[in-house]
Amino acid sequence: MEGRKVPGIRFEGFEEEWEQRKLGEILYSLRNNTLSRAELSLENGVVKNVHYGDILVKFGEILDVKKELLPMIVDELVLAKYRDSFLQNGDIVIADTAEDETVGKCIEIAGVSNEKIIAGLHTIPCRPLFNFASGYLGYYLNSDDYHRQLLPLMQGIKVTSISKSALQDTKIQYPKSLEEQVQIGTYFRWLDHLITLHQRRYKRLKLFKESMLNKMFPKDSEKIPEIRFEGFSNDWKQHKLGKIASKITMKNTGSQYIETFTNSAEFGIISQRDFFDHNVSNIENIEGYYVVEDDVFVYNPRISTSAPVGPINRNKLGRTGVVSPLYTVFKTHDIDSEYLEWYFKSNHWHLFMYFNGDTGARSDRFSIKDSVFFEMPIPIPDIDEQIKIGKYLSKLDSLITLQQYKMENLQNFKKSLLEKMFT
Repeated sequence: MEGRKVPGIRFEGFEEEWEQRKLGEILYSLRNNTLSRAELSLENGVVKNVHYGDILVKFGEILDVKKELLPMIVDELVLAKYRDSFLQNGDIVIADTAEDETVGKCIEIAGVSNEKIIAGLHTIPCRPLFNFASGYLGYYLNSDDYHRQLLPLMQGIKVTSISKSALQDTKIQYPKSLEEQVQIGTYFRWLDHLITLHQRRYKRLKLFKESMLNKMFPKDSEKIPEIRFEGFSNDWKQHKLGKIASKITMKNTGSQYIETFTNSAEFGIISQRDFFDHNVSNIENIEGYYVVEDDVFVYNPRISTSAPVGPINRNKLGRTGVVSPLYTVFKTHDIDSEYLEWYFKSNHWHLFMYFNGDTGARSDRFSIKDSVFFEMPIPIPDIDEQIKIGKYLSKLDSLITLQQYKMENLQNFKKSLLEKMFT
């Protein structure tokens, strides 16, 4: 906002210049308590408490106290001690401490009727000195336009903080027209509602996929899965991995291939350049690496929360690269690759790994002998059923990716509007 104080984008019908005043001229401070999370209860209490950690990572710009589970203070003495600081609709609660530059993130209180609520440890609760439309301050004070003012005021290295006095001189811009404030607040709340709907659908689809991965493959010692496509009735067979796969030990002689792949639990087979933003391997020392052609499988023994025995993924990049000899590379035959790929995305094979391997000398790496690894039992239906399972799960995964794309687009759209509607 330079020259005339008007935003880059605004609703039709509004032309009046916006007001600009210091925060200390608009908001006055309330008292907060200093109770830690351990001193609060989720089961019972006399007063609800807004914790700074929840402001930073859990809540959006508007906190509807009827829709969120807030921890409670059990000490009845706070009723008298903080009576003059119980939060009301329209109040602002700022997190004054964080481990990064999110310090200063805040929420606007909404949905209060008879609830008793106070602001907690590491917060600065404030109340407007005059009326603002619901939602306006919550969205404006979380916009980049306002947050940029806080960056030079932040103090600390490992833990960053901002003081109440430093906030007093920051500038707040707002339309004088309450009607324009209403339209801004209403629009962003509608946008948040839309984002929430997409987030819920995304989470439901992910949970559904996890359920299908659990139910579409037979459980240990069983011959048919819990869920099956109509028209298939034959018992599934069980073969050792070594019967349908062969280990690849071809080395990168003469450094014929220079692109190094990594096997990520989250992203699958991916170029090191894309995963780490640079090549981790030394291009002069990759002759001993294994060659990974298109459509072959790679087992990475590095364990993580999402891959407790290490991930097995298929190379779908459409090109050949190399991987560290710490990985196990194998090529399959007499089985549908897409089907087997999805089997390895389930956790049905984990039990075999737990019984036959260990975490080895390094706690972040799973250890299992190749001869034992290829003894792994693989449940195998008829080829037509394999193909149908693989294509179904791939289609479901594509729906999840599309839903994630829509959700992220909406989030980016909101971020862009927060920038343009206030500057």
